[in-house]
Amino acid sequence: MSVRQSASVRDAQLLLDGIDPVLDAVIAEHGPAPLRSARPASRRFPSLAESIAYQQLNGSAAATIWGRVVSAVDGDVSPEAILGAGHDRLRACGLSTAKTVSMLDLAQRSADGEIAFARIGRLSDDEVIGSLTRVRGIGRWTAQMFLIFTLGRVDVWPTGDYGVRSGLATAWGLDRHPTEREMEVLGEPFAGARSLVSWYCWRVADTAKGTSMGRS
Repeated sequence: MSVRQSASVRDAQLLLDGIDPVLDAVIAEHGPAPLRSARPASRRFPSLAESIAYQQLNGSAAATIWGRVVSAVDGDVSPEAILGAGHDRLRACGLSTAKTVSMLDLAQRSADGEIAFARIGRLSDDEVIGSLTRVRGIGRWTAQMFLIFTLGRVDVWPTGDYGVRSGLATAWGLDRHPTEREMEVLGEPFAGARSLVSWYCWRVADTAKGTSMGRS
C-alpha cells in the first residue's frame, strides 16, 4: 500500500497508520512526528544560514558560533546584514573559511534575487534542491533538510543520511545499512509521507545510540 501525496503533516501522519507493522510499532513508541508547516518567508534565509553554521559540528559548538554571528549582525540575519558584516567579521565569529564563503555566497545570491525566499515555497522539491545546491557549500542533504524543517515538505527522503539509513536498518532488522539505491526502493511504500518516516528513523537511531541527533 502506498501513501498518497499529502499536503499537511497531519494528513501524512494519518495516512501512515497501518501501512507497515514495524512502522506502526515505532509510531506507537514515539508518537506523532512533530514536524512543522512551512516557516514564514522572513525566517527562511536565517534558517538556511544557520544550517551552514551547524554543518559538521556538535550542537553546543555550533550554537555558540551561530550566536556570535547573530550578535555580529545585531540580530538582523538578512542577506544585506551578512554581506555588510563581511568575510573577516564572520570568520571572527568562529566560522571556517569554507562556511564563511558559503554564507556570503548565499547572501549574495539572495540579495541579487537569484534565490527568492518569498517565492521558494512555490517550487517543487527538485527545483528547490537545484536552486540551493548552486550555492557554494550547500549540498543535496542541506537542501533536503531545508525542505523538511523550513518548507514543511512531507515527502522528502534523504537516502544518503546516515541516521535515516541506520534507523531503518535497526527498526526493520536488516543486517547492514542499505545503500542509497536500496533506500529508494525501501522508501517507496511510504511515498507521500517520507519526511515523517525519516523522522522516525532518526528517532530509532537516537534510541539505539542513547543520544540525541538534535532533529525536532
